Amino acid sequence: MEKITREEIDHLAELSNFSLTDAEKDSLGTDLGNIIGYISQLDELDTKDTEPTYQVFEMENIWRPDEIQPQEADREALLNLAPAEQDNQIKVPKVL
Repeated sequence: MEKITREEIDHLAELSNFSLTDAEKDSLGTDLGNIIGYISQLDELDTKDTEPTYQVFEMENIWRPDEIQPQEADREALLNLAPAEQDNQIKVPKVL
């Protein structure tokens, strides 16, 4: 198992815009090392007689024409459901 260096952890933290304490960096280094070690077990698998799998299921997009479905509600009925309305629009709190 390859040890993750403090410089690599600092670089990852900077890329992720994370502020980590020294204890968190130590813990992250251990965790990342364990994850890489676990994934590297896949290197031990014998796959020489296995064909690559690009798509497990035979899938394709199902296309349909766009259709406007008739609606039973009208503008007035929908505006009456809103807690507040202004100029034929639903009034909502300001979001910044």
